[in-house]
Amino acid sequence: MDFAKILHSLGENLLTPIPMCFALGIFCKLIHGGIKIPKDLYYSIAIFLLMSIGFIGGHELAKEVMEHGISTVWKPALVTLFLGCLTPITAYSVLRYIGRFTVSDSAGIAAHYGSTSAVTYAVADVFANQNGAPPNSYLPTLVTILECPGIAIALALGAVLSQVKTTADGRAEPLDVPEKPKEKGKLGEALYEVMTGQSIMLMAGLLVIGFIATYFMPAKGFVPFHDFFYSKGMIFRGCLCIFLLEMGLVAGERLGDLLKVGPFLVAFGVLMPLLHGFLGAWLGHMAGLSLGGCTVFAAIVSSASYIAAPPAVRLTLPEANPTLSITASLAITFPFNIAFGIPIYYQMAKMLGATATGSH
Repeated sequence: MDFAKILHSLGENLLTPIPMCFALGIFCKLIHGGIKIPKDLYYSIAIFLLMSIGFIGGHELAKEVMEHGISTVWKPALVTLFLGCLTPITAYSVLRYIGRFTVSDSAGIAAHYGSTSAVTYAVADVFANQNGAPPNSYLPTLVTILECPGIAIALALGAVLSQVKTTADGRAEPLDVPEKPKEKGKLGEALYEVMTGQSIMLMAGLLVIGFIATYFMPAKGFVPFHDFFYSKGMIFRGCLCIFLLEMGLVAGERLGDLLKVGPFLVAFGVLMPLLHGFLGAWLGHMAGLSLGGCTVFAAIVSSASYIAAPPAVRLTLPEANPTLSITASLAITFPFNIAFGIPIYYQMAKMLGATATGSH
């Protein structure tokens, strides 16, 4: 891997408005500055970003299907499902058997790392386009597919393994304490909450709307909606700057928690995304994604959820420590990916032989 090119990409990425707005938020918190983003504005922008990702994803997916059928989409979709199942297992295994975290804490953190961050996707999409490598048009569909399996598998691991004890010779056997009937419904309730939560409903719902509208609306009537939601337009990027400023303020509040989580979790929050990112770039390339597509796909696979996962973990694994998972995902992995990870994944994809056009 060419480290000079990585450093050049890092410089180009860091000296752009989106990551600098994030850095400004952190800096403001460190010096106790007075920047405040009204919560209503923050939530409104979050809704717009999710709707935009879903709507344009549905529109581009419809165009892809009309031009090529499903021949270019099914392989990336299968790879996405596979990684959605694999990433929580690798995260759980590292945390439980190397980090020696409890079952609940390992599963809780793994749920965050098995899911994805829509904001990381948006930043990676902007980065890829700025570098002349536009991602495959159906990437938002993969974001939606990736959102749920990781959370579900991690929660299932935690719910099942928390009912198991390990004997001296390494054998697993059920705990003597009988499982309470009401506990059985918690996993299903949590998964229902994830599936019907704001992130999934907005992205998946607008993806379907964008897909149907592209098929049945006349092109002239569709244009105003396309112009409003178009993810490369000035409205989207301006909103993303405001959103990242708020995320910087939130991350700045949690910098003190880094002392509590310890060096292992800090290393985990950096190295695990690199591992997952490499798998995403490699398997994405094998599935036919373009250079930009591999970059963005690696970014979403390597990212950690801090919106959809926390309520689900709190419901299913109430004994899991939220400081560990939120700090790891929001104060370690999110800044790492925004500042350094995305340019690294871009170079990984290049090293693996991904091209600007990909393969059909």
